[in-house]
Amino acid sequence: MREDVDWILENCQVWAIVGLADNPSRAAHGVARFLQQRGKKIVPVHPSAETVHGEQGYPTLADIPFPVDVVDVFRRSQDAGRFADEAVSIGAKAVWFQLGVVDPEAYERTKAAGLRMVMDVCPAIEWRSG
Repeated sequence: MREDVDWILENCQVWAIVGLADNPSRAAHGVARFLQQRGKKIVPVHPSAETVHGEQGYPTLADIPFPVDVVDVFRRSQDAGRFADEAVSIGAKAVWFQLGVVDPEAYERTKAAGLRMVMDVCPAIEWRSG
């Protein structure tokens, strides 16, 4: 998995962050800011389509009108698999399931589709430990 973590952090510039809303108390808010401060373009994906950290939000992954490199999922494990499947559908290069988000079946489907994938890890932690 370390190889995929490093590849995603080095090669993926556009991060669609599923579950990102303008709520500073949520982990997604802080991780999005962290990524943005390191030169990544963040794309909030939330039903309310709020603008977060100055970036326009979209209600679904399919609504994003430009290519996405990685889909970063801040949702419960039981809901996360559908976002991995949508990442494949929109042509993303990778899927990142955050700490506590685990779906082995989604992992297998995503890898079988040719995408890089990691789960149950945080890019802010991995960035520092890389």
